[in-house]
Parts: sequence; structure tokens; C-alpha cells
Amino acid sequence: MSTTTATLGKKSAPVRPARILLHLFLAGAALAWIAPLAWAIYAALRPYSETSEKGYVSWPDSLSFDNFTNAYQQSDMSHYFVNTVIIAVPAVLLTLFLSSMVAFYVSRFDFRLNLVLLLLFTAGNLLPQQVIITPLYRLYLLIDLPGITMSGKLYDSALGLVLIHVAFQSGFCAFVLSNYMRTLPHELTEAALMDGASVWRQYWQIVLPLCKPAMAALATLLSIWIYNDFFWALVLISTGENMPVTSALNNLSGAYFTDPNLVAAGALLTAIPTLIVYFVLQRQFVSGLTLGANKG
Repeated sequence: MSTTTATLGKKSAPVRPARILLHLFLAGAALAWIAPLAWAIYAALRPYSETSEKGYVSWPDSLSFDNFTNAYQQSDMSHYFVNTVIIAVPAVLLTLFLSSMVAFYVSRFDFRLNLVLLLLFTAGNLLPQQVIITPLYRLYLLIDLPGITMSGKLYDSALGLVLIHVAFQSGFCAFVLSNYMRTLPHELTEAALMDGASVWRQYWQIVLPLCKPAMAALATLLSIWIYNDFFWALVLISTGENMPVTSALNNLSGAYFTDPNLVAAGALLTAIPTLIVYFVLQRQFVSGLTLGANKG
């Protein structure tokens, strides 16, 4: 009887005003994030002739996917999607591979400079990228890579973008993975060492498979960040055919006239792959963010 009374008492407990305010704040924040996306979809479904006459804050006469079709065809998105894949996939794999090796060395071996080494890798993320535009641009123009890139230089090549993404993202990944690897029992690598396993085997066959949730979470973040990059592609790529899809959206803007509805449709098309990546890796992404906290 006492248990039933306590349960009924919990169910009939009044809702606190603070909880109501929290829910109102969260609902307002969600609407603030969704509103621009909903407005872009609404504009992309309307023809420019209608919005120029009636304005964007008006009831539509017709809704169609013509802007999406025109944006895909006019900007040749299939070609630029391939360019983005050529840049994003190697950049993500190289970043995870190199940062995981740094994280393994820092987290599993004790030496005086391990914290300094980790801070050195993470310090690169504290530097604003705009600060190094000029020296990096000149450096890319000076580096010759005959036979490796189409232009013979690091500038205006997919390799140049891959390297810059690896350089800027490795620090964050090394920091996250090192903290994750510290939660793994040291007895695993100690037992492997007693069995004669080399350092590489400890890293590749023991520690790295246990980091799959964290690696999946980082792979999701890296894929979205690198795919959505506009700044470095604009600075380090000069040939239109070599641009990734985000920079190629400039092709939809004319010299004397720009159709905002067409640009909105093109921007929504470029966002589709990031949504696919997130939904495919959603479970691994969430588990990777929460597993380390559960272990702690």
C-alpha cells in the first residue's frame, strides 16, 4: 500500500515553473534553428517570378521542384560532389589514423613531454585560420609537386585541401581520442606486452578496435566539417572545375543577377549528403559521445 501511495504521489506532483521555463526556452531555441531551414525550403519551392512580384512573405500560387532541378543541372553538381568526395574521404581517414596514433602514444606511454605534445597538437585549433591566409597561400604557390598534382603545384589541387584539413582537425581528434583511450584498462596492453606484442600490434589490434565508438563519432563530425568547408576551398582553389560542391554554389550567382530561390535550392541539395552521413552513423555518434562519460 505504501508503495502505491508513493507512486500516486509522484504522478500527481505539480510541474515546477522552472521546468516550464526550460521547456519554453528549448522550444524557442529549436524554432530559431528550424526557421531558416524552413524558410529556405519554402523559398526554393517557389518560382522567382512569383516572389519578385508578391514578396517572400506571401501565400504561394504554386509549389514545384523546378528550382532544385535547375540548380542541379546549371551548376553540374554531380561533378562537384565527386570533387568533394575526393577531398573529404582521404582527409577524414588520414586525420583519424594520424590522430589516433598520437593519442595512443600520449595516453599509453608516460614521459615528460606527453602533455606538452598534446597541447602542441591542440594549440593549432586555437589559432584563427584567417591569420595564416597569406603565408599559407604563398607557401602553397612555392611547393612544386610535378607528376603528383594536375597543376604541378600544391596550390589549386585536392591534395592541398586534404593536407590543410588534416593539419587543422588532427589536434581536436587527438585530444578527444587521448581522453577516450585513458579510460581503457592499462592491463590490456600490459598483458599484450607480456605476450610479446609489439607497440604497433597493441595499437592496431587491441586499442584501436576498442575506440570504434569514438572514431565513429569523430568520423561523423569530420565528414560534416570538411564537407561544409567553404573558406579554404575559396582560398586555395582557383580553377572552377577543381572546387568542391560548397564553393561551386557561386556558379549559381550571376554577375548582374542572382536568383535567391535557385541559390536556396542549390544550398539544400548540398546539405543532403551531410544528413545522410549523420543518419547512417547516428547510433555510433551518440554512443561515442556518451560512452566515455558512462565509463568515468
